[in-house]
Amino acid sequence: MFVEVTKEALGHQNGITFPSDNVMLDLNDLKKVYPTPKGDYVVLEHLNLQILKEEFVTIIGHSGCGKTTMLSMIAGLNPISDGRISVLGSPIKGPGPDRGVIFQAPSLMPWMTALQNVLLGVNQVFPHASKSQRKDIAMYYLDKVGLEGAFHKKANELSQGMQQRVGIARAFAIKPKVLLLDEPFGMLDSLTRGELQDILIEIWNKEKITAVMITHDVDEAIFLADRVVMMTSGPRAKIGDVLPIEFKRPRTRKSVLEHADYYKYRKHLIDFLEH
Repeated sequence: MFVEVTKEALGHQNGITFPSDNVMLDLNDLKKVYPTPKGDYVVLEHLNLQILKEEFVTIIGHSGCGKTTMLSMIAGLNPISDGRISVLGSPIKGPGPDRGVIFQAPSLMPWMTALQNVLLGVNQVFPHASKSQRKDIAMYYLDKVGLEGAFHKKANELSQGMQQRVGIARAFAIKPKVLLLDEPFGMLDSLTRGELQDILIEIWNKEKITAVMITHDVDEAIFLADRVVMMTSGPRAKIGDVLPIEFKRPRTRKSVLEHADYYKYRKHLIDFLEH
């Protein structure tokens, strides 16, 4: 059954809040300003969003609306101009292992092997684990992304799709509270993109880490998400609409595409983007 957007689904955007013990990530009256020679440029303003524990949220909007700016602020890589971002009620104070990030380009150390790249994060986050235990963690997640035969290949010897698999393994391996994904499949061909979507959601189904993913792909947004968040166009972008996706989990691509509500969801998102 198709569910229309409700005030509750919008979280505290309309003055309604979720129970605090169920909120993992809270963006409260967020603002981002860049000074320019012609005066301040306000990218985001009055942006409010609550994301629940174990929820997968996708974010869509036109280019330049501030999606990546928002994600980089959550990651602690971009200072907040005003407002607050908190994880489990604690304000963020820069980057931290409680937030794992998967970028569009995987940003690997090209001279290191796949295993060494994943171990970089694991060694930092689990310093008291034994060397063998840390290696087991890294190998486990590389195996989960389908790279069991490429542990010792250098990053610059891997295809773009394989490099992104390493990036996914690296992010999950540090056991973050929140997983942030900035168009991680945007540079990949459609076949590889579909394979990595399936890998991502398979691991997420087991790990149940709160996930926030930026995408330009409406179908990807629907397939992966519990809610799709739509941002208004910039400047002064904010949350424009939120669409709950009511498909049961675990999902398959076939079951989503064949569901009676799929095209209703799709039309809702496209109508928003076209206005």
